[in-house]
Amino acid sequence: MLPPLDPDLLQAFVAVADQRSFTRAAASLNRTQSAVSMQIKRLEERLDTALFARSRSRVDLSEAGESLLGYARRILALNEEAVDRLRAHAVEGRVRLGVMDDYGACILPPLLARFAHGHPQVHVEMETGLTSGMIDRVGEAYDLCIAMHPAGAGDGEFLRREQAVWAAGDTHAVERADPLPVALYPQGCLFRKWATEALDAAGRPWRLAFVSHSLAAVEAIAAQGLAVTVVKAGTFPERLRPLGEADGMPPLPMADIRLHRAASLPKAAGVLGDFLAAALARPAAPYPSAGPGWVTAPYAASPTVSA
Repeated sequence: MLPPLDPDLLQAFVAVADQRSFTRAAASLNRTQSAVSMQIKRLEERLDTALFARSRSRVDLSEAGESLLGYARRILALNEEAVDRLRAHAVEGRVRLGVMDDYGACILPPLLARFAHGHPQVHVEMETGLTSGMIDRVGEAYDLCIAMHPAGAGDGEFLRREQAVWAAGDTHAVERADPLPVALYPQGCLFRKWATEALDAAGRPWRLAFVSHSLAAVEAIAAQGLAVTVVKAGTFPERLRPLGEADGMPPLPMADIRLHRAASLPKAAGVLGDFLAAALARPAAPYPSAGPGWVTAPYAASPTVSA
């Protein structure tokens, strides 16, 4: 009966097979060449077969080495998966997360499902709403908060940039109304501030037709043709259509999405924060087409984000 395969020996074998050189394999493993050569020799002795055909200029896999390589990669991958899973189970605790309503409804649920699959002992309590009032309570009421700021401004870890977009129902030309009815969120919402300032600057008469903390309620009013509203391009609702300057709507600025972490962070919150930062540090969805004349207001250059 052949002895079990040592993962350390298999790691050296895969490195030599990939690099086709003992010297380069040793450098990639941060080991000496003699140590890697000894590991390959031990593996060949255990299997009682030569795994490489060596020459002065290169190192090639033997027929036996070719047969072993796929199994070696699978064994190492399973070993890494097992270790990661055990580490995931070692993380436990409660995480209090504050987030914008649209991200809480559209963006985060599938991400949190993935996180829960790998970290079953971490219990996430998510609260949605206006994040302008949440940021100051990070550390007291929240461990993490994903919040919106003007582009190029705000504290926290930059995740992505979002375009503010005017939106209305598919079947009503409510944007032609005078004064323009708008459905917005309560005072403190950045989009409400931008919308009213843009309309005033453009000299466009408007009236506040509907106000709600509920994203779904505001979108429903807009979808029924009762008002226009403002949404993010990355979470643009399917039942609405985007509006631009060709529709008589003034341009809107861009917003930065940033992650705020408590100064003293539990381990579970730190793991979730890192997971969300990695998942969200990608461009948001492309802006929906609003036809000719749809442009954005000037904004600051995007901050540098390290990979």
